Amino acid sequence: MIKYLIQGFMLGLAYVAPIGMQNLYVINTAATQKKVNAYRVAFITIFFDISLALSCFFGMGALMEKFTILKMIVMLIGAFLVIYIGIQLIRSNPDINSNITIEKSVLKVVVSCFSITWLNPQAIIDGSLLLGGFRESLPHAAAILFIGGVCLASFSWFTIVTTVVSALRQKFNRNIIKIINVVCGVVIIYYGLKLAYSFVKLQFV
Repeated sequence: MIKYLIQGFMLGLAYVAPIGMQNLYVINTAATQKKVNAYRVAFITIFFDISLALSCFFGMGALMEKFTILKMIVMLIGAFLVIYIGIQLIRSNPDINSNITIEKSVLKVVVSCFSITWLNPQAIIDGSLLLGGFRESLPHAAAILFIGGVCLASFSWFTIVTTVVSALRQKFNRNIIKIINVVCGVVIIYYGLKLAYSFVKLQFV
């Protein structure tokens, strides 16, 4: 039965590793803020990523496909919030010399992590097709081990990324951090605009 745990872990890595909004946000935080803030963002992201994986595994995507209004609401709110997060990253002005970082409240961190994870209907639907498809092919007794492996992959990935980037951040100067901010911000805005386009496109379907 351990093979199902390993299968879930490998699929989970393939699912979470590609650079997307979550990875960009976690990397940016680890590169620009103190370790305690970086790990806080990482663990909150892990929580929402695992909750999304569980929802996809057990059929959240099918629910959104059935109720178009739910999909539209998530798209619209998600587009605005994700674009806002991207703009904030671009506008941020790191002060590496004083080693002072702006402390975000836990609520702001939770909203940001929730937005980049849950307010992306395409990610929910794609995740449902991937994880839900595997669930249908698994013996009933193996399903928990498989999704457990997926969750373990999420925890391992974001923890390792945060640890590595945090360890290397002392090698970054102010200009490099500013570039990281801008690049991450631009890509995140792109995701937000993509969500907005999907919302508009949905109106004409």
